[in-house]
Amino acid sequence: MSPSSAASSSVPASGLVQHLRATLLDLHAHPYPTITNPPNVPRRASVALVLRIQPHHAHFPPESSTPLADSQFVSGAGRISAFFEQDWAAHGDPEVLFIKRAARSGDKWTSHIAFPGGRRDPEDADDEAAAVRETWEEVGLRLSEEVAVPAGNLPQRVVTASWGKKPLMVLCPYIYLLTTPDTPTLRLQPTEVASTHWVPLRALLSPAQRTYWYQDIASRVAKTDLGMKFHQLAVGDMMFAAVRLVPSETKHCTSIAEFLPDEPIHAERDTTNLTVPLFGVPKTPPRPVDGPLLLWGLSLGVMGDLLDMLPPYTAFQAWTYPTFTAPDIKLVLWILSYRFRARKQKEIERGRRAVPAVELGLDSIAFTDDGGHPSSVGIDGLGVGRYYGRVRQDAQGTRSETVGVLLQGYYDIILWAVPVAFALRATVAAAVGYACWRKLKR
Repeated sequence: MSPSSAASSSVPASGLVQHLRATLLDLHAHPYPTITNPPNVPRRASVALVLRIQPHHAHFPPESSTPLADSQFVSGAGRISAFFEQDWAAHGDPEVLFIKRAARSGDKWTSHIAFPGGRRDPEDADDEAAAVRETWEEVGLRLSEEVAVPAGNLPQRVVTASWGKKPLMVLCPYIYLLTTPDTPTLRLQPTEVASTHWVPLRALLSPAQRTYWYQDIASRVAKTDLGMKFHQLAVGDMMFAAVRLVPSETKHCTSIAEFLPDEPIHAERDTTNLTVPLFGVPKTPPRPVDGPLLLWGLSLGVMGDLLDMLPPYTAFQAWTYPTFTAPDIKLVLWILSYRFRARKQKEIERGRRAVPAVELGLDSIAFTDDGGHPSSVGIDGLGVGRYYGRVRQDAQGTRSETVGVLLQGYYDIILWAVPVAFALRATVAAAVGYACWRKLKR
């Protein structure tokens, strides 16, 4: 399932709105269950998927339009239905809010694309209250009834480190729908958020935006510089499925150093064009804030849960299994996982579901492990993991944590592929050496 092989069909924005309405009503009526913490793991965290409808220029809301308040309706479902019945909402473009985390030295999740959210505090009434509080603290958006309506949740999952062996916390995603045509002004927390980005769901569903995130695992495994260089040469980087974000609106935190660096950005020589002079022409690299925005890992897994409920219902087909850049390891992993991937494909097509998910990585939340050193966390953002509990048929028969289903058991294959590839390298090297020795002996 490569990015290029995904279905290319797309749904117009107006049609997507109606599908989103049905999905949110379904999620509101059938919430996912609360997952209990694993033994000796009391930590919980929550994130908020904030949705809005960007009005179309031909169906702009009247200036006299008033927001929908909870007091007008018997239930939240009634408020969701009434919102989508408005002309400007029915013909708008659905978008979701992402944040880019602030750059911090020594933070393994620095500058990652994520959702507003963070760790649940003792004063929070529940997991949802933590999502509301963190959204207010990080981006200055109050998810109150005046501007937003709760629209259900997505599957909770246990986040782990050390290749799934060390549970860290339970992650709880919640969905909120802004009900006003004018989005409240965001106020970014400089120590947490570098920028915010409103991204159309159409862009997230587009196969053309599928790409890869390359993760250096040497720094996660090796303890010395020499060890890191050896691992980098021997294994290379890991490749993860990613989505290139195409924001319709971006807001930067202008008070942070990465927005306007103090040091000059030195020009680089471009020597790839043979028509330029011998030493090339200066090419100024982009600022850190102008780099590509890639959604991957745990955040992509959470977003994929929602996207897979929307047409063309094939978001998971554009997703790829994690692999390595080293050609031989990639080939060995592909061979060893061939039957596994075929079986998982059939499971998804048959609609078999399982909860809860256990995933590796913390790239979608802001969390500091007060009980240990950050280096104790394994490879971040893998989004690969396992399920505990019985595989079951969901009440609706169509909803689940899709990425977790696909990756259940993939850990073991990864851990086998690397030593098998090394053994093959040693065998080939020994065979070549023996052949050379025989030739020289003659």
